[in-house]
Amino acid sequence: MRTLIKNAEIVNENQVFKGDLLIENDFISKIGNNISAGNVDRVIDAEGKYLLPGVIDDQVHFREPGLTWKGDIESESRAAVAGGVTSFMEQPNTVPNAVTQELLEEKYRIAAEKSFANYSFMMGGTNDNLEEILKTNPRNVAGIKLFLGSSTGNMLVDNPETLKEIFSKTKMLIAVHCEDEATIRTNTEKYKKEYGDHIPMKFHHLIRSKEACYISSSKAVELAEKTGARLHIFHVSTAKETALFRNDIPLKDKKITSEVCVHHLTFTDADYETKGTLIKWNPAVKTQKDKDGLWEALLDDRIDVIATDHAPHTWEEKQHVYTKAPSGGPLVQHSLLIMLENFRNGKISLEKIVEKMCHNPAILFQIEKRGFIREGYKADLVLVDLKENFTVSKENILYKCGWSPLEGTEFHSKVTHTFVNGHLVFENGKVSEGKFGERLLFHRD
Repeated sequence: MRTLIKNAEIVNENQVFKGDLLIENDFISKIGNNISAGNVDRVIDAEGKYLLPGVIDDQVHFREPGLTWKGDIESESRAAVAGGVTSFMEQPNTVPNAVTQELLEEKYRIAAEKSFANYSFMMGGTNDNLEEILKTNPRNVAGIKLFLGSSTGNMLVDNPETLKEIFSKTKMLIAVHCEDEATIRTNTEKYKKEYGDHIPMKFHHLIRSKEACYISSSKAVELAEKTGARLHIFHVSTAKETALFRNDIPLKDKKITSEVCVHHLTFTDADYETKGTLIKWNPAVKTQKDKDGLWEALLDDRIDVIATDHAPHTWEEKQHVYTKAPSGGPLVQHSLLIMLENFRNGKISLEKIVEKMCHNPAILFQIEKRGFIREGYKADLVLVDLKENFTVSKENILYKCGWSPLEGTEFHSKVTHTFVNGHLVFENGKVSEGKFGERLLFHRD
């Protein structure tokens, strides 16, 4: 299959330039000007549109196996490609938790049959599965995931000796959720004494506080520095934490890296009044000062990656009182649109969006032949129209849970086409029925 994209504004490697791109089977075979349309199967005239590498989301929860009433690999990867996300890394707190090699491989087997997007699944760490962690293959698994704050099942790693062992013995990237459990428990009890289970949402960021985040992430950084571990801190949510990260060396040379999620760049504690539990996340959305600090660190390269922590729950589950309402929300279909809106508002350049959502995840995880628009690379691509409006509504939400905290939001950009491994999987509002996602591979020593 040969597809020619003509007249696109190509955004890649800190440049925006007009050109054509030829896809042959699953690879980008040629980038240039006035590429001949002879002997091609499909021509797409992209005049006025922007061609980006497919987004790589390094943190999602697609809920399969065991929690599939909330979402599943098929439904959530369908939503992903509709949003220009062509590759995802899914977390191990499914049911059962992916904490053995057999359980981990079962998720890959499911994805091979069901995923519209490329996929990788993280191996989960616990207080007692070091032997299983050390069996993980660095060639075809994104990394090890540790929850240093409360999580689903037996996945809270809170034994200092275990942590030291994992950090010392694994050569793989260790991705961590950082919140200090003791601090959160103390804060929760304080508010429960006053309000019982009906704690107002406005206190969420004071329960899962800045201090809880900083205590945990600073300890993780300290341990990584002592042991030489390769550490990646997920969903940084406070301005204070950004001081833990460097911007004076290239990303490929960093041993300690960080990610920010779109909701922490979008909402603040002021939004709890109108959004309530719909924007209940762990770590919590915090203050305007924190949001400003995250933006500053993102733009000066202390923060390396933008992701979603996409974590769907049903509408009914989200209506429970504070102590019963689960944390997490669906975002993978709209993350690129959120960032394009920030481009429109002058907060970030297109080149920087592509760097943080496409290039940097590929560099940071050492993903093979993805994340860039280069000849010989896999044809994971997204076309966007920056002049066409898109309003989020029940009718166009593809998440299995059927809702979004962004409902009613009007974006001034639209994803029009998404290619996964050279296949046109999304075009003008419709997802194809073919599932062409592949297991991500990593070039590591």
